[in-house]
Amino acid sequence: MTRRRRRVEQPANHERWIISYADFVTLLFGFFVVMFATASSDRQKVKAVSDSVREALEQGQISHVGSAIKEALEKKPDDAAKTTESQGSQTKGVPSAELASSVKLLEAELHQEIQKGDVSLRMEPRGLSISFRQAAIFDSGEDVVKESAYAAIRKVAHAILLIPNLVRLEGNTDNIPIHNERFHSNWELSTARSIAILNLLVDRFEVPKSRLGVAGYADVAPIASNDTEEGRAMNRRVDVVILSEVAGRSEPGKHGLKP
Repeated sequence: MTRRRRRVEQPANHERWIISYADFVTLLFGFFVVMFATASSDRQKVKAVSDSVREALEQGQISHVGSAIKEALEKKPDDAAKTTESQGSQTKGVPSAELASSVKLLEAELHQEIQKGDVSLRMEPRGLSISFRQAAIFDSGEDVVKESAYAAIRKVAHAILLIPNLVRLEGNTDNIPIHNERFHSNWELSTARSIAILNLLVDRFEVPKSRLGVAGYADVAPIASNDTEEGRAMNRRVDVVILSEVAGRSEPGKHGLKP
């Protein structure tokens, strides 16, 4: 006669609720971040909160999410900017350090032109942009460089010759169409002005042409509003862009191929 085996009852698992609780907390904090992003106009702070929550969740530190959010919200904008700049310089090769010597040199050399508003310097992700206002180097509707602009362009050429970086010359106009005997569109005018600067750098100041490129953007790359005369005057310009090493790699013919 066989005996029936008694079924051994497993003890109840009273900790299964932790899984549901963790999922709920994750969704709750995700909802909080979305709502905060919707209500806040400070993108840096929103990013800081989002990153803090994500890091805490990835590390499985559910209990630390609240303190991470509090720390992110209390972080000063300057601190966030420094953190972003530090991360960028490590991961993206921000050109501010790479071209720092060129910036200092040009700020000193072009001090008078910068004070007059004829030239401005901008550090961009792609490199250092030296912006010449049209009125300082060209007559209206023309592509012949004024002799009075030679001194400023010589200073820029000197800075270019001190470093190996590639350079792009970019012509820009306002949104008022041009149509004269020489130029039938702003595209032609902006490109012709870039070429005029290129010829001056190569022929007069001996910058190697292999380091230069030209582009004409007409009115599609404004830096100010075209609704005012002041804004249009700022948009009529030629930018001499000293490209960062990273940006220069994407230029045509810079992939190790010989012409």
